[in-house]
Amino acid sequence: MAELTMIEAINEAMRQEMERDSRIIVLGEDVGENGGVFRATDGLLEQFGDQRVFDTPLAESGIIGTSIGLAINGMRPIAEIQFLGFVYQAMDQLAAQAARIRFRSAGRFSCPIVVRSPYGGGVRTPELHSDALEALFTHSPGLKVVMPSNPYDAKGLLISAIRDEDPVLFLEPMKLYRAFRMEVPEEPYTIPLGQARVVKEGDDVTILTWGPTVPLVAKLAAEMQTKGVNAEVIDLRCLQPLDIDTIIASVEKTGRVMIVHEAVKTGGFGAEVAALISERALFALSAPIVRIAGYDTPYPVPSVEDDWLPNAERIAEGIHTLLRY
Repeated sequence: MAELTMIEAINEAMRQEMERDSRIIVLGEDVGENGGVFRATDGLLEQFGDQRVFDTPLAESGIIGTSIGLAINGMRPIAEIQFLGFVYQAMDQLAAQAARIRFRSAGRFSCPIVVRSPYGGGVRTPELHSDALEALFTHSPGLKVVMPSNPYDAKGLLISAIRDEDPVLFLEPMKLYRAFRMEVPEEPYTIPLGQARVVKEGDDVTILTWGPTVPLVAKLAAEMQTKGVNAEVIDLRCLQPLDIDTIIASVEKTGRVMIVHEAVKTGGFGAEVAALISERALFALSAPIVRIAGYDTPYPVPSVEDDWLPNAERIAEGIHTLLRY
């Protein structure tokens, strides 16, 4: 095994899949000669040539529209939206076209595209670069939404996404791109989409989280363990499809639930998770569900983003609130 950062694991996944399947192409802004703004596609142009790795105009609707046409005609595009906040330009292509092709054609056509995009805070970006917009896509039936939190998961989930027959949004936390290294198998492997990961077992409270907040929550849970609070931490990894069985099993064990995510609280995917728990495990709860999320404002300027984002203090306070019931 090699110790890789998340960005290296993503690059390796794309390279190995492109070696395996000549139908796979990579397109997006600066993915070719520059190797991507974060170097996720570094070296792919040199290895596979400009017929399979190419730069596009600054036109997100064109990137996704082109990818859809390629996909329904037998290719398997990996499209990059340079930052997730730029995706609004392509919402029609994603929600009204890619997500509906299988339904609209009564199964005659599928749309096997992967849309990769960096997102998430804590890296002092300008407006529209850090926005966590995952809930927009979980509300569009036909799209799968994947959000890794470590290098091992990033490689295995991306390979699964590339091999999937339906459109997959693969959202990559910028803050974690080079935050740490992890042992990652050199050979290709897959992690099933829709399978959550139990990061830490516990029986006092269930903490459900995904993407950039997973390391934060895991670290805090380990610290609180030394103080007698045994939290179970679950990384959802995929929001669509969602591993509801793992969630409910944990809730029935602990009776207390906290949901942590970066996206704004109102209408965030945490609200959907809370509703599902209420529908399926209401009488297992010993306390109201607590959500720790971004505030209901546009993503703030860098000088205040540390206070806007979920942090250890807010999460710890929420845990203590749950335990008082």
